[in-house]
Amino acid sequence: MSAQAAPFAVLTDIAQRSRSMAAGLPEQQEAIELWNGIGFTLAGERYVAPMGEVVEILHVPRYTHIPGVRSFMMGAANVRGRLLPLIDLAHFFDLPRSARSVRERRVLVIEQGDVFSGLVVDGVSGMQYFAVDSFDAEPSNVPQVVQPFVQGGYERNDETWKVFSTTGLVNDERFLDVAQW
Repeated sequence: MSAQAAPFAVLTDIAQRSRSMAAGLPEQQEAIELWNGIGFTLAGERYVAPMGEVVEILHVPRYTHIPGVRSFMMGAANVRGRLLPLIDLAHFFDLPRSARSVRERRVLVIEQGDVFSGLVVDGVSGMQYFAVDSFDAEPSNVPQVVQPFVQGGYERNDETWKVFSTTGLVNDERFLDVAQW
């Protein structure tokens, strides 16, 4: 055998032995396709925002009240040198707040085009994964005021997580019009 053929022969032998050893391995099961997002609670209901729509999650930072704005606008906070308007999402929708204290609440930071805002929610459940086939186009028990911003829902463990579109919220005139007069 020539010196050049020896490496090829070794590789061929390794390939044959690998195939013979793989015969006893179990068959690969079909993978379940998953959808993921950031889970949060609002007025005791579970929602999930698509991953690409939330850029950061924060504790409610110290903020300054701004005169002449609607009551759902909590104020503005300095977050790493950028002014972050804080919107109380429960108050915006006129829903009861389920978080008892400010310490429990969290801020979902969204940045879409020129809009950089913090949505204050009752709590954040972190990243959530759902089987794509558990999607329900019209979930039940969605408050009427929130329905325009819900794009279906996912079922898991007998619970429905409603998909909340922050893009839809950012495009809503009521959200952008914070001036009181």
